[in-house]
Amino acid sequence: MLRVRFFARIREVVGESQLELPLSAETATLDALQASLGTRGEAWRGALTEANLVRAVNHQVVHGNTPLAEGDEVAFYPPVTGG
Repeated sequence: MLRVRFFARIREVVGESQLELPLSAETATLDALQASLGTRGEAWRGALTEANLVRAVNHQVVHGNTPLAEGDEVAFYPPVTGG
C-alpha cells in the first residue's frame, strides 16, 4: 500500500487529507500516481497540476518522476510562500 497525503489548499480542494492505495501499474511512479489521481475529477486534476506543486516521497521533496515502492508515503502540497 501507498499512503498519499494532501496538505493545505490541495486538501481543501480534493476534500481528502489522506488515501491508501495499492501499488500497481497506475501507482508505480510518482507521475503515474499523480495522473491516476487526476482522473478522479476536475477538482483533483486542477489541484494536482497546479504550477509549482511540491511533491515528496518519504518526507523528501523530489523533482521529476520517481519510482514508488510498497509502503512509501507520498505527499502533495502547494509551494510555501513567506514574506
